[in-house]
Amino acid sequence: MKTKYLILFPIFFILSFMNTFSQTIRPIRDNVGFCWKPDEMTKFVNYMDKHFSDEFKDSIPGKLIAGISPHDDYLYAGRIYYPLYKLIRAKEVVIFGVTHGTVRNAMNDPKNVLIFDDFSKWHGPFKDVQISPLREKLKLELDPDDYMVSDKAQMIEHSIEALIPFLQYYNRDVEITPIMVTAMSYEKMEKISDKLADIIIDYIKINKLELGKDIFFLISTDANHYGKDFENAPFGEDQRAHEIATERDEKIAKEAFNGEISKQKVFQLTKEIWPNEKSTKPIPIWCGRYPIVMGLLTINNLVQKLDIGNLYGKLLIYSDTVTEGVIPIKGTGMGTTAPFSYKHWVGFFSSVFFVK
Repeated sequence: MKTKYLILFPIFFILSFMNTFSQTIRPIRDNVGFCWKPDEMTKFVNYMDKHFSDEFKDSIPGKLIAGISPHDDYLYAGRIYYPLYKLIRAKEVVIFGVTHGTVRNAMNDPKNVLIFDDFSKWHGPFKDVQISPLREKLKLELDPDDYMVSDKAQMIEHSIEALIPFLQYYNRDVEITPIMVTAMSYEKMEKISDKLADIIIDYIKINKLELGKDIFFLISTDANHYGKDFENAPFGEDQRAHEIATERDEKIAKEAFNGEISKQKVFQLTKEIWPNEKSTKPIPIWCGRYPIVMGLLTINNLVQKLDIGNLYGKLLIYSDTVTEGVIPIKGTGMGTTAPFSYKHWVGFFSSVFFVK
């Protein structure tokens, strides 16, 4: 009997170690809306190439360093993801993600912090994705009051993982720095974004990285969430309401992301998309309203501190689930996570940011 236990103990130890190690890979949150199989992701991008490659041929008049990406289901928003990711080949990408209501409910609604994780890798469709050393540098050098570390929060949030299949399709060895942004005041964001920029600049200089080529920045967001399911239907729930709401949504995006990006312009955007008890007009529900501001402040700070010119932006495309419908591609395991109608639809867009 003693001999048996001596044999089983090392086996149990090895299995326990393997199980512990496997837990350092972040599990997939949404295996319906996004594409996690290499052959299916390849098929999906080939479909995009065939049907949409003639769109969006405008050149970017400068060095591309950042973008805003949707995170809705690929079968809804694939055409909106596509023109942005065709342009990205960076070795590593910093991703500013949302803290959705699901996470806030599970985590007692954290505010005034960034959220990092401790996973060593994240799942990707082609292989596991490495985490950039930048994440640990941020943890070491940011004020401890300005961030928290929670694998649980990152596990149940889908806004960052949505970007990985497209990133990895175009660069199999891409590394990421996942950063979830919680609700906070504009003044708090200015403080944290200033420090973030300093740390990232130090990381860039130490590793002799080139903006755009070696390191890139992405902000994950969807735009207006409209209908009674979102408690947001100020114009009604019919075709005309959809036209009014989407026209307003696109106007906000054009004004915010086209042309030179300044702190004043970013601050003005908060008046359009942040909850405001003093406002008498309806505020569109953009789930990335905090990552957009944090991301753009950080990127603009970085550009100014490096003294490489000014930051400019360009809206590539705005659309929504009603306008797009479902992409009619067959032979993938992807689906849609919610039906759409005039009573339930989501807007989304993609933008690029560059230095002249």
